Amino acid sequence: MSINWLQVVFALLALGALGAVFGFVLDVAEKKFAVEQDERVAQVRAACAGANCGACGYPGCDGFAEAVVKGEAPVNGCSAGGAKTAQAIAEIMGGDAGVTEPKVARVICQGECGVAKERYNYDGYHSCQMAAQMVGGPKMCSYSCVGLGDCADVCKFDAIRIENGIAVIDPDRCTACGMCEKTCPRHAIRLMPRDASVIVRCQNSDTGRIAREACMKACIACKRCEKTCQYDAIHVENGFAKIDTDKCTRCGECAKNCPCSCITVEGAASEVA
Repeated sequence: MSINWLQVVFALLALGALGAVFGFVLDVAEKKFAVEQDERVAQVRAACAGANCGACGYPGCDGFAEAVVKGEAPVNGCSAGGAKTAQAIAEIMGGDAGVTEPKVARVICQGECGVAKERYNYDGYHSCQMAAQMVGGPKMCSYSCVGLGDCADVCKFDAIRIENGIAVIDPDRCTACGMCEKTCPRHAIRLMPRDASVIVRCQNSDTGRIAREACMKACIACKRCEKTCQYDAIHVENGFAKIDTDKCTRCGECAKNCPCSCITVEGAASEVA
């Protein structure tokens, strides 16, 4: 059987011509329907912290950068990047970053092993979310840090570790992204002003007797802190003390007079996190 080389050549030429036509059409279509990318998107993306933590409310740094350029997100929306990132993005967008108060995550609990009493020995799936649903959780205090590390698992900055049954936050590593706060099933982690050095580390709203039975460092609502404070900066509400950071002078007198040591001063030996 002989090969008709003329037909083969014509076939190859035809395929080549079709390829050239299709290539030309695709090239024209690409140019005609191309969506122009604002160069500021890449600049904002480069200025972000790069953790893709989602704390800004958008799907990663790319989503946040696009939202900023569209005017849908604030220039200081990258909490992980802090004031420096906010200023850089503001310069790119030709605006003002505004005043960004430095914050840090704090553990509002001191219920470590030997302080918070145990309800039972939990031996299930290693998850705070799971353990908290099992008959009120392994600790008798229903407001305490469960201590199984869900917060440490979501922290992109290696700022949280579990020690002696409770979360401990390294303020130097914390970027205040807020992921740990969102993850904690007991809301035992909160973002607070970095300079708020006097902290009430209990949120147990049970009566003083019940709270004390559950944890040796629980607030019993005795109001000694209220009576001690000369600046009207601390009051007992809903069963535990709360500090008005705007009025607090960080004198630490309330901590000195707390009979249960549930008020601590940042940097003091009694601080847990």
